Amino acid sequence: MPRLFHVSGDAGIAVFQPRLSKTFPELGLVVWAVDDSHLVNYLLPRDCPRVTFCAAPTTTESDRRRFSLPDDARVVAIERRWLDEVENAMVHLYELPSGHFQLHDASAGYWLSGETAIPLGVTAVSDLPGEIVRRRAQFRVVERLRTLQEEVVGSTVDFSIIRMRNALV
Repeated sequence: MPRLFHVSGDAGIAVFQPRLSKTFPELGLVVWAVDDSHLVNYLLPRDCPRVTFCAAPTTTESDRRRFSLPDDARVVAIERRWLDEVENAMVHLYELPSGHFQLHDASAGYWLSGETAIPLGVTAVSDLPGEIVRRRAQFRVVERLRTLQEEVVGSTVDFSIIRMRNALV
């Protein structure tokens, strides 16, 4: 089992209770976690829109060049208008016991549990762009994410697109 985390702007969460997801209510009451290899996608304020991607085994050389993909590294892209907030934000990484979680989405690194989870520990992270880079990802800032979103979705890269309802139209 991979190491699993819940990322929050809130400090001091002692227990994670299963709750209904607004995005996926059909899943019922769950605790969400993300695995260590996808954690870099969540090292941003919760509402910050982002497009994250990396090469997959099926990614073409053309797409590698098109997106300037680094070998074995993810790209995390945000809109410029979010940069100040990202640079001044802090998130808390709660490590969760992995035993009762089930993989929900391998591409996004989502894991779910219907049971209460008590964190094994918590780490505060304040230099979010620096932490993204330290975790071997590229941090990119673009004017608008919509074009990148369309290009990534229509390509051969592995991607995760988060909070786009907050992106510029």
